[in-house]
Amino acid sequence: MKVLVTGANGYVGSSIIKLYKDKYNFQKFSLLSKKLEDINFLDINTVIHCAALVHQKTEQAYKKYNEINVEYPVKLAKLAKTNGVKQFIFISTIAIYGEDLEKLDENSNCNPITSYGKSKLEAEKQLLELNDETFVVSIIRPPMVYGKNAPGNIDSLVKLVKKLSIIPLGKIQNKRSFLYIENLCYLIDELIKQKESGVFLASDDEPVSTSKLIELIDENLEKKVYIIKIPFFESLLKFLKPLFHKKLYQNLEVDNTTTKEKLNLINPYSVEEGIKLMMKGDKF
Repeated sequence: MKVLVTGANGYVGSSIIKLYKDKYNFQKFSLLSKKLEDINFLDINTVIHCAALVHQKTEQAYKKYNEINVEYPVKLAKLAKTNGVKQFIFISTIAIYGEDLEKLDENSNCNPITSYGKSKLEAEKQLLELNDETFVVSIIRPPMVYGKNAPGNIDSLVKLVKKLSIIPLGKIQNKRSFLYIENLCYLIDELIKQKESGVFLASDDEPVSTSKLIELIDENLEKKVYIIKIPFFESLLKFLKPLFHKKLYQNLEVDNTTTKEKLNLINPYSVEEGIKLMMKGDKF
């Protein structure tokens, strides 16, 4: 089967290609070097759209997010449909739900507050309008994706644990959902095989607390890290760094029961196994 991957040099796109290189005939595409009109859709069965403008240190205007995260994938999907492609898989984000929900599922209200989240939700709406019996549109909403060399907050946490011997983040009882990269790739593979349309939530089976996450990282290091609770540290952090505090202490639990039941999906890796593979090196 011939599969077109956009954002093929990014973390998710490159991981899919490495993991399933012996199963699918991948065609890579980058808007940085080519135009959409240059794509040869001959014999392509599925498009996996991973390319996106994500959160930036310097916030871009919504117009830029709309151009890359809405206009680009919608135009690509229309071209694919016109040229006989059967399926379009769009990697979205749980940022479309906003910041207020501590537990969410496929039917939770969407209330994005960032330009990134707003643009992804708008792209979802326009793409789903293209879905019909000849063109399957599959939307995946993942939380933070982790794995070896994955960008994001978990990588920052790993660097912190490697650097420090004492970390003042003990006894945090929150619940946060994450997604190991091979669990995400497995879901994508199942969607290709099953040709199911609609919205799908991706997540590891069990949420973990920040303290537990640090413990799992520590278990796979050659050094001992002491995770302690310091009185008033949380209050101080909340005052000085409210956004950082929210990521460390707030709940963000993904319930993807509906997705797993619809696809008969069983994640190949637990969060403990995912963290171990991240620290020791993914298999692919």
